[in-house]
Amino acid sequence: MVENPVTSQLASRPAPVQRRGVLRAQAILDAAEQILAEEGYEASTLGAIGKRAGIPTPSVYHYFADRNEVDAALLERHSRDIDALVAEAADDPELGTLREVIDALVDPQIAYCREHPGVVELWYAPGRSPMLVELEEAWGRAQAERLWRYLRERELIAEDTPLLAVEVAYEAADRIFGVAFQRSETGDQATVDEARRLMTAYLETYAPEAPKTSRRRR
Repeated sequence: MVENPVTSQLASRPAPVQRRGVLRAQAILDAAEQILAEEGYEASTLGAIGKRAGIPTPSVYHYFADRNEVDAALLERHSRDIDALVAEAADDPELGTLREVIDALVDPQIAYCREHPGVVELWYAPGRSPMLVELEEAWGRAQAERLWRYLRERELIAEDTPLLAVEVAYEAADRIFGVAFQRSETGDQATVDEARRLMTAYLETYAPEAPKTSRRRR
């Protein structure tokens, strides 16, 4: 399994929940999530988060050094949940075609974003911090590598398919998903469908060659 880059990067710093009050740290994250969902990325400042959580802003700094740490902790929470959903979907033994696999992996992620609008702000909002962009891109690369291994194991793409091909497909689809959530708060379905169509059609160009059958001479 590919390591979750968000979790691994967060592990390199002292976790807020390990330093002080689990309940207070949780309240801060919940407040940040609510503001992201209701008011958007720009509104989710430490001052606004502390006010929503009922915690003075100076006290918020006891748990998170800055806004970046709050965003990173939220992204880790969401990426962990999405990883679990994707892993469960991938275990379906009935998946037999490339399109079925793409649908099975895309559907739970889109459904999750619709249920948790805060994650859409973390993923796609303009003006996000460079750190947040870096974490999101690292997570996307890990997802693409996981998909690459999965498709090769199931022989839905050729064994010699370069990882780059799946990274390109994943990145292109992800950009279109961003457009879908720009067009509609719930993710424009027609745009989402075009993203999965693009991803499927492109990866089908790497499908294993069918064995050649010899013709009988008459």
